[in-house]
Formats: sequence, C-alpha cells, structure tokens
Amino acid sequence: MTHPTQQEIELQAAAFRRLQKHLMQDRTDVQNIDMMNLTGFCRNCLSRWYQEAAAERGIEIGKMEARELFYGMTMDEWKSTYQTDANDDQQAAFKTAFEENVGKE
Repeated sequence: MTHPTQQEIELQAAAFRRLQKHLMQDRTDVQNIDMMNLTGFCRNCLSRWYQEAAAERGIEIGKMEARELFYGMTMDEWKSTYQTDANDDQQAAFKTAFEENVGKE
C-alpha cells in the first residue's frame, strides 16, 4: 500500500471532521444502537478507533474524552438529551451486531 499524499491526508481529515459534525449536530436523532445494527459501528466505535490511533502514536486520550469528540458533549449529557429507549428487537440485533463487529476485534 502506498503512503497517502499530504493532500489525501487533508481530504480524509476534512471528510472525518464532516462525519463528526454530521453525527454531533446534523443527525442527533440517529441512535447508536441503530447505527451499530445497520453498519456495525457507532459513535462509541469511532471514539475508540480515535483513541487507539492516538495510543499507537504515544498520545494518551481517555475513553470519555474521546467520546466527547463524537458526541460534542459528555456521554451523560447526550443520553439525557438525545438517547431513546431501545426496544427488544433493537437490543437483540445489537447483541448480534456487537459480537460480529466489536467482539471480534
């Protein structure tokens, strides 16, 4: 695999920042459980990947600090403001999606 050019890195970073904004501001109605069930990742996954990338570079970022980068607030604030209760079907699908996507990492 070739190394990305500086321009590619900048474009990827811009797309990443847009994804962050989309999840934090534009689509607060989209629940993590639905994201996980449909795509195999959610805001928490993104924050964990960010935290892992930082650790690979010797940068320590706490779990809650990383999550705030994708919630735009503390997770408790997010839950009380935007999170809805999951129904039984969502919870069952989440268990499968989590095992298939997060549990295998």
